[in-house]
Amino acid sequence: MTRVNERIRAPRVRVVSGKGEQLGVMDTREAVQRAKAIGFDLVEVASNADPPVCRVVDYGKWKYEQSKLKKTSKSKSVTRLKEVKFRVRTEQHDYNIKLGRIESFLDEGHKVRVQLQFRGRENAHRELGFEKLERVKGDLKTMGNVDQEPKLVGRNVVMVLSPLPASKRERKFKLSHGDLIEEDDFDEDDLDEEDLGEEEEEDAQEE
Repeated sequence: MTRVNERIRAPRVRVVSGKGEQLGVMDTREAVQRAKAIGFDLVEVASNADPPVCRVVDYGKWKYEQSKLKKTSKSKSVTRLKEVKFRVRTEQHDYNIKLGRIESFLDEGHKVRVQLQFRGRENAHRELGFEKLERVKGDLKTMGNVDQEPKLVGRNVVMVLSPLPASKRERKFKLSHGDLIEEDDFDEDDLDEEDLGEEEEEDAQEE
């Protein structure tokens, strides 16, 4: 719990202005009086320091700003890069299932790395891979933006999508009665979905 004004227990504190200027170490009672004299509060921001560090601020505004920072940090921490893999010969049913899964990832606020794998003789017809990902891009335009256009990475064609703002998203690939696709509808060997770390994402983009 953040201590403010008379709730600060330390007898002496190091005081910092709202602009970050060091005002020195002083008696806590004196620091509180000075803060109140100019219409602000004395807020303890580093209780474990010796002496504790306090900032002269408007406590209401400071608390609001701290709340905003926590929400932003939390939002960034849960965003992950997901991956869904296609093949040149992916059947229509499986194609729809995969797009439904991508829509779910985008709807949860995640980015998605779409990868098409070439096998054997398919390497001689790589244009088919680009055509497939262009189709994926078009089918998902109501859910995501393209962060990385389809490009050849080794023996794969890779594309990265990011979600549209929630108010603009419109899902298209659902099963009947409005139910979303279930996990059991997937061939795990074919789908091969996973979270990718930042390092893997950077490696893919560099290639």
